[in-house]
Amino acid sequence: MHDAPDPATLAAATRAGTSRSTSATIAPNILRYLARVAEEDGVDLRPVLDEVGLDATVMRSAALRVSYRQGSDVIRRALERTGDEHLGLRVGAAQHLTAWGPLGLAMMAAETFQEAIETGLRYQNLSGAMLVWSARWEDDGYVLRADLPDPALDPAVAVFLIEEAYSSAATLTRLNVGASFAPEVVDFAFPAPRDTRRFEELFRCPLRFGAPGNRLVFPARWVRATQPGRDSITYASTLELLDSQLASRRDQQDLLEVLEVSIAQSLPDVPSFVEQARRHASSERTLRRRLAECGTTYEALVDGVRRERVEQLLPRPESTLRDITRQAGFADVRALRRAVRRWHGVTPVELRARLLERRGAAGGSPA
Repeated sequence: MHDAPDPATLAAATRAGTSRSTSATIAPNILRYLARVAEEDGVDLRPVLDEVGLDATVMRSAALRVSYRQGSDVIRRALERTGDEHLGLRVGAAQHLTAWGPLGLAMMAAETFQEAIETGLRYQNLSGAMLVWSARWEDDGYVLRADLPDPALDPAVAVFLIEEAYSSAATLTRLNVGASFAPEVVDFAFPAPRDTRRFEELFRCPLRFGAPGNRLVFPARWVRATQPGRDSITYASTLELLDSQLASRRDQQDLLEVLEVSIAQSLPDVPSFVEQARRHASSERTLRRRLAECGTTYEALVDGVRRERVEQLLPRPESTLRDITRQAGFADVRALRRAVRRWHGVTPVELRARLLERRGAAGGSPA
């Protein structure tokens, strides 16, 4: 069996295979469990979900896809309403592979645990993952890495996603191959919390905070172990279904990416929907139907492209708010401020400081 791709290779492949994070391509598994855990705290997230277009009926749909932006907004609001800064640990611990549908079944039916992990990586775009996952053998064991795809992400949401990711990884491993499982070590790129007891109880292993990257190290004996639910026929047939789903998803993502590039190239002007339909040799009705199948609208794509442009321009010290307003196609600076507040919950000045801080920490410079 070959090692999984290294982090850089897998991240590049994932970026190439998905549209921008404004497009609705994520299965909302995290949001479903988030709503359930928040309810245990007496917090009703239905009004928040309604605000981003995810009412109760929609959330029950197996075909539902949400955008990375929608997911981030709901998570930020849930953190504010519950007051639990480590909500991600609880959401990850509440999950089961059955929530991942055919992909979860394929992982349970794989011959070895390493094959299960590699299957999850190969089809991670179908799982509802909001991070970029990769895994490979390193000196200290089999390392599962998780990287954030959005450099402008709210720090609290970033912590939630990493906590949820590794909490679910540990929980699902125990459900799949044995309750006694414990990693060799878990590294977190975020600073150590005031109280680490919840982390210690969950992971049962050494923890390192403020690390260069996010890593969960699996002991070799667990990775090479055969799985109790292994079934070669179920595994093979489920992979055929997943390949079919992945091909369909790529077709949808191709459409979204073409439209987003068209919008981005036209800014500060935005092509009308009629013009986009004409450019793509489609009727308006057909194009709206195809976008609905992708779980989005043309208006949402425009909003997402503007957001991306703002996040590209804000770290540049020579760009004034008036310049950014014009280049992103907003009517005035007030409209820009409202949009940034809606996207990130902060002002443009605060977001600029956050982006510059992150670039400085990474040793980069504004493009």
